[in-house]
Amino acid sequence: MLFLLVQRLHSLLEAHHLGFLRVFNAVEFQATAAMVLSFIICIIMGPRTIAWLRQQKIGDNPDFDQADINKMMEGKKGTPTMGGVLIISSILVTTLLLADLSNFYVNMAIVCVLLLGAVGAADDWLKLTVARREGNRQGLTSLEKLLFQLGIAAILSVFTYRYGGDIAETKTLYFPLLKNIAIPLGVGIYVLLGTLVLTGSSNAVNLTDGLDGLASGCMTIASFTFVILAIIVGNRVYANALLIPHIEKAGQMAVVAGAMVGSCLGFLWFNCNPARVFMGDTGSLALGGLIGYIAMVIRHELLLVFIGGIFVAEALSVMIQVSYFKYTKRKYGAGRRIFLMSPLHHHFQKKGWSENQVVVRFWLISFMLAAMALATIKLR
Repeated sequence: MLFLLVQRLHSLLEAHHLGFLRVFNAVEFQATAAMVLSFIICIIMGPRTIAWLRQQKIGDNPDFDQADINKMMEGKKGTPTMGGVLIISSILVTTLLLADLSNFYVNMAIVCVLLLGAVGAADDWLKLTVARREGNRQGLTSLEKLLFQLGIAAILSVFTYRYGGDIAETKTLYFPLLKNIAIPLGVGIYVLLGTLVLTGSSNAVNLTDGLDGLASGCMTIASFTFVILAIIVGNRVYANALLIPHIEKAGQMAVVAGAMVGSCLGFLWFNCNPARVFMGDTGSLALGGLIGYIAMVIRHELLLVFIGGIFVAEALSVMIQVSYFKYTKRKYGAGRRIFLMSPLHHHFQKKGWSENQVVVRFWLISFMLAAMALATIKLR
């Protein structure tokens, strides 16, 4: 019934002749409204969601291989996690109410957040309720989780490629700063790139989610940047003025990104230090995959690496640490480390930074990277 009401409202707005009401059809207005609505939904539903998670005894139990980090994280024990259900619910409700539901990209974005959220929720639920069940199943294995992510990313990439049809702009790789260099992508390379982007961004956000407000704050900044980029790409006038390829119907990704901004801000209300709730894999996998899908649709995958520089650095720190440890263990018989601890935010904690210092400084870096990324649009 709600869906039919929303569709009817869209039809009425498209048919009217009252000038001031046309603002409701403007993607800029829709994206702004999405930020506000998703924020309000999180603020209203947050206390109830946290209370429900407490009733289910879904609490965090941080366990690291270093005693001093365990001591620093001791105060977080028992804090409700799996709070990503609040983020996902806010994004979905806002998207259903404000986005164009006849838009293919919007539908695929909904599928993306639902499926990756489900993978994260399954992992969280298995890990956090193991004590209530027989056996010792500690969540999904790394291989199981990765296979699910790769499968979802590949399916979304195939459908998105096919939807583009003969429109070259939807199947071309563009480079920041370089307006005269573009690489047409065949289906194989497109799907491979899309799968890597979605899976990589999903896991990178997941690894960043280790301190109060870190992932939600950085994701707010990244999502807002993609609101601006999606508006530019989806508007022929803006795109032509800035020498950016125009992609028909991609502008609706600004509404989805706007919903992400508001939901992350609303979640940050409860997730800031000291956190009352954590997003868990439920939220981090869904948010990372969704931002990756938006980047793929508007053909700014490479710029995502720059905008999400904090997420990239966190993921690389883990990859480098693990690889170097295994290499030195084979060569010298004992593993050695490059960082004091990984992911990167724990390295700086070990260096003596307080949790708030790490989080706020990472936010500042995210903001500067986003500003620099937007500057490259004009420099084209």
